[in-house]
Amino acid sequence: MIVAGVEEAGRGPVIGPMVMAICAIEEKDLDKISPLVKDSKLLSRKQREDLFEHIKEVCEHKIIVLSPGEIDDALNDQGMNLNKLEGKTSAVLINSVKADKVILDSPSNNINAYRDYVKSMVDDKAVEVVAEHKADLNYKIVAAASILAKVTRDWEVDKLKKIAGEDFGSGYPSDPLTKAFIEKNWDKHSFFRKTWSTYKKIAERDKQKGLRDF
Repeated sequence: MIVAGVEEAGRGPVIGPMVMAICAIEEKDLDKISPLVKDSKLLSRKQREDLFEHIKEVCEHKIIVLSPGEIDDALNDQGMNLNKLEGKTSAVLINSVKADKVILDSPSNNINAYRDYVKSMVDDKAVEVVAEHKADLNYKIVAAASILAKVTRDWEVDKLKKIAGEDFGSGYPSDPLTKAFIEKNWDKHSFFRKTWSTYKKIAERDKQKGLRDF
C-alpha cells in the first residue's frame, strides 16, 4: 500500500507565498525515511535543508508554491477561503502521485467536512483520505511533506529579501521587523498579501493621509 502525506508552510504570513507539498511511499518502505525526519517546526533550518534532498530521493513528491496574488484572489472570491484554497491544492497534489491512502493535516476545526471537500476533488475515488489535527507530529510521511514545504518557503522568502534589498524578518504579522518593513514599503512590492488585515490597515491609513495632504 502506498501512503502519502500533505502539508503546508507559510499559511499565516503577510509576506510571500504559501507552499504545499505531498510525499508518497510504500508503507513497507517508511523506514527508508530518515529517523531524523519530524515536524519541520521541531527542526532547525539547517536540519531541514540537510533532509530535503534525502526526502525527495526516497519519496514520490510534488511541491506547489501559491503566490500572494493567488492567495488574495482566493480570499477575494466569495466562494473561496484559505481552508478551501488549501483543500483544493491538496487535491491537486493527491492527483499528481500514486497513493492508496493520504493523510492531511487539517486546517479546519470541522475535520470531516474538510476531508470530504478534498476527497470530492480527488480523481481516484478509491483513495482513502484521512484528515487530522497535528498530523505532521503523528505521521512521518506528513512530517516529510512539511519539511519539503518549509524549506521551499524559506528559499522563496530568501529570494524576496534579495528583491527588497533588506531583511524583513519572518514575514509574519507579529514580527516587528515585518511590520516596520510594510510600514515603509506597502506600495513598493508585489509580494504582500493585500487581503491580510495588517497590510490593509497600513495601506488604508497611508492612502487617507495622502488624500488629506492633497
